[in-house]
Amino acid sequence: MISVDQLTVEFSGKALFSDVSFVINENDKIALMGKNGAGKSTMMKIIAGINQATKGGVRCPKDTVIAYLPQHLLLEDDCTVKEEAAKAFSRIFSMKEEMEALNKELETRTDYESEAYMKIIERVSELGEVYYALEEVNYEAEVEKALKGLGFKQTDLDRPTSEFSGGWRMRIELAKILLQKPDLILLDEPTNHVDIESVIWLEQFLKNKAKAVVVISHDKAFVDNITNRTIEVSMGTIYDYKANYTHYLELRKERRAHQLKAYEEQQKFIAETKSFIERFKGTYSKTNQVASRERMLEKLVPIEVDEVDNSSLKLRFPPSPRSGDYPVKVEELSKRYGELTVFEDASFSIARGEKVSFVGRNGEGKSTMIKAILGEIDFEGHCELGHNAKVGYFAQNQASLLDPELTVFQTVDEVAEGDIRTQIKKILGRFMFGGEDIDKKVKVLSGGERTRLAMVKLLLEPVNLLILDEPTNHLDIRSKDVIKEALMHYDGTLILVSHDRDFLQGLSEKVFEFKDKRVIEHFETIDAFLERNNIRALKEIDL
Repeated sequence: MISVDQLTVEFSGKALFSDVSFVINENDKIALMGKNGAGKSTMMKIIAGINQATKGGVRCPKDTVIAYLPQHLLLEDDCTVKEEAAKAFSRIFSMKEEMEALNKELETRTDYESEAYMKIIERVSELGEVYYALEEVNYEAEVEKALKGLGFKQTDLDRPTSEFSGGWRMRIELAKILLQKPDLILLDEPTNHVDIESVIWLEQFLKNKAKAVVVISHDKAFVDNITNRTIEVSMGTIYDYKANYTHYLELRKERRAHQLKAYEEQQKFIAETKSFIERFKGTYSKTNQVASRERMLEKLVPIEVDEVDNSSLKLRFPPSPRSGDYPVKVEELSKRYGELTVFEDASFSIARGEKVSFVGRNGEGKSTMIKAILGEIDFEGHCELGHNAKVGYFAQNQASLLDPELTVFQTVDEVAEGDIRTQIKKILGRFMFGGEDIDKKVKVLSGGERTRLAMVKLLLEPVNLLILDEPTNHLDIRSKDVIKEALMHYDGTLILVSHDRDFLQGLSEKVFEFKDKRVIEHFETIDAFLERNNIRALKEIDL
């Protein structure tokens, strides 16, 4: 049991949260929720022992192992993928090495009665008690199983970590955490850099093999599938629900309705009391009553109502210019990089108005196919855009392509057309660019802010073929919901590459699966595809 006691964090004299207390039990699976800036990541870092609170702290039993996966991390490039992941067992390996060294020393020493000799025996006994109590494990097999579950191929395991992108390095660190079998796993946006199959594997691991888990995530399906408790950080305090995310939303709605009713009743009471005071102030016969009510108002604790986004703005795409019947046609398309074949003999077409998903493990060719469709790479075979196809493309690095010298407002204003121009400020507000934020230059925005701005810009361009490559990685749940609703009503053709199942659900009418150098067309929704493939994938990974 890990206890968070009266936690208070202040910045520049202002409290981020005050006197927060809760307990993390052995098998709790907790979603830490709240709007951006509420203090979720700060709280997680304090539990991990990385940051210190202004007041209060975290208590846990001796030898409790807490493992933390941040949103961003740096790994040293001094070993292979397999060697880096095996560092999860460094404590166990060092214990074994120390025992072997001490036993060797005992074999050569003859001072059997000395204090030094007895101390060595005590140390060997102490280490042995811990080491031999551990479950016998084939560490190399466990390392391979974890890495493959998170998307690595057998051929990747002996490659240097320096050859992998930040997302893949994040997976190596995640594998190390899972292999430690800690008492508490802390995960800050763990699904941002993993594909759907790896997310499914991670869910199964966390549900079936992990002990306590606390997760911050904007992936609603992931959070719902693994958690049994939700802690919301709001307005400097917390609300603790024994419920998953979806059920928590219902309970929060009820809580806010009660708060609002209590607030209105209090405001009515305050108004009536003030009216009484003003009316009878100076009236001798009412002096005691006036004084009593003044004291009552002074002692009154104001009821606060949680901040909730009540914006009724509905983002809509401008009508799409009409394209030909088939905006995308691919025939016997193959792509190779030297001896590496990404995919071969792919043939398919996408009809006007269709909404399709590209799914598959990272590295199977989803983004490569998009580059082929856009004409950005050479390939074998045939690929063409249909008549009058006007493409809107959101790349994984789209945020870095914005003009750094333009302001937030100017960035959107230059692409908005028609009546939508009168709503730019409202639209930006919906995407958390309010007040003075709209006058900030792009170059001073954070990565997440740039991603949101790039998405707003794309959503306002009059196009008839939208291609979105991992568009939700840095978006919170509210922003994702706004975008999803807009895409539901989009009348053009849509190609989506995403590992976010909740985002894909209801959007995708057809699935193109990239696997084993092939592109397989499935005439089914993403729900049906995942239900059918979930069992198969888990068997292959051999949980």
